[in-house]
Amino acid sequence: MSKEEYRIESDTIGPVKIPKDALWGPQTERSRNNFPSGELMPLQIIRAFLHLKKAAAESNVEVGDEPKEKGEAIEDAIDHLLALSDEKLRKDFPLHVLQTGSGTQSNMNVNEVVANLANKLHPGLDILPNDDVNRGQSSNDTYPTTMNIVAVEALDKLEPAIQHLIDELVIKEKKYWKTVKVGRTHLQDATPLTFGQELSGYISALKHDLSYIQELKPTLYELAIGGTAVGTGLNAAPGMTEKIAGKLSEVYGHEFKVKTNKFWGLAHHSGLDVVHGALKTVAADMFKIAQDVRMLASGPRAGYHELNIPANEPGSSIMPGKVNPTQAEAVTMAAVKVFGNDTTITVASSQGNFEMNVFKTVIIASFLDSCDILTGTITGFADKMIHGLTVNEDRMDELLENSLMTVTALSPHIGYHAAAKIAQTADKEGTTLKEAALKSGKVTEEQYDKWMDYMKMTNVDKSTPEE
Repeated sequence: MSKEEYRIESDTIGPVKIPKDALWGPQTERSRNNFPSGELMPLQIIRAFLHLKKAAAESNVEVGDEPKEKGEAIEDAIDHLLALSDEKLRKDFPLHVLQTGSGTQSNMNVNEVVANLANKLHPGLDILPNDDVNRGQSSNDTYPTTMNIVAVEALDKLEPAIQHLIDELVIKEKKYWKTVKVGRTHLQDATPLTFGQELSGYISALKHDLSYIQELKPTLYELAIGGTAVGTGLNAAPGMTEKIAGKLSEVYGHEFKVKTNKFWGLAHHSGLDVVHGALKTVAADMFKIAQDVRMLASGPRAGYHELNIPANEPGSSIMPGKVNPTQAEAVTMAAVKVFGNDTTITVASSQGNFEMNVFKTVIIASFLDSCDILTGTITGFADKMIHGLTVNEDRMDELLENSLMTVTALSPHIGYHAAAKIAQTADKEGTTLKEAALKSGKVTEEQYDKWMDYMKMTNVDKSTPEE
């Protein structure tokens, strides 16, 4: 870097060369060079930091701990930054997730950029990153505060995606409520049910998953701001944090609160851990649903082929006309990624020493990744798989007629062992169940036709679709 391309600034360690046009300062530059690996700090966190710093500046002015002109200059700079597109905003926030586990360097990145921009917009005020932008705060309470805020934001996007899939499944459930098919347990034939009933199980699972998220989400409304360095609140002005919570609640539309144990807020991330457990549950249920759909659509000639799935793209570079269940594959891959993220968050939440967890950046990056990939793949599964899904009724009828487990309907009339012998005979001799039943002498044709009522076996008239 030539002399014309950089400027020199100093921090408490010494002088640092910084790109001439960069808004960041020496601490950001040190981190940029010391930690160049892995994904970049999510911009959701940067925007949450900016909202937090603006709320802090306003609150400090209101409680008399910050000169009004400085507070307004900080707010003005932040408004300029918040108005930028993600592409333009990224330019001055180049740090990576894999940095100090407290997120200190990203907190300072925000402090430095806001201070430098405020000084450009309002010359002569001499606004400082630590003394003014970070007034009454510490990385140790600001970063966990942004963690909870962006987690809530991410859940706000995931919840509608889950509900959208539920809505699409309900449409199919009602359409196929009385479409009878063979049931399966242990990958073996079982008694009949309707496809609508099968779908109702998926719908119920997702409705439960959504309720788990909604019930657990409020734990994330508890913010660490006000704890400063170790939870004692040193250097935070009285009344400042309550005002911050009110302002953030207005911005995000959630009732954030700061009346919570700060020692817990800095040293533990129980809320993120437990809520991600609900995300893992969503992923597990989505894996099961996607797996079922792609297996039921397998074929079309050499598989179950009970379902017809949309042909969204060519399925093979060598086999013409092949259609693959790609949306289901995306869901299952997302699910295993979420399982991995859950392990990361669980282990990371158990770490750190004494007054602070120092795995914060990887915890929230993993949480956001899970929300993002679940939101995207669930939406794609709903729109590009379930929406266009149809039933192959002829194939369902064929498999049902060939099933041996409908013999269960005979058990109440001729006994379990006699019914089992009929099924075993049909299987061994390759005949239909009816032929084996009549051959046994235990059942007349009239009785067989009366008792072998597939629709009645489903008890579908005694239940109603999930809504």
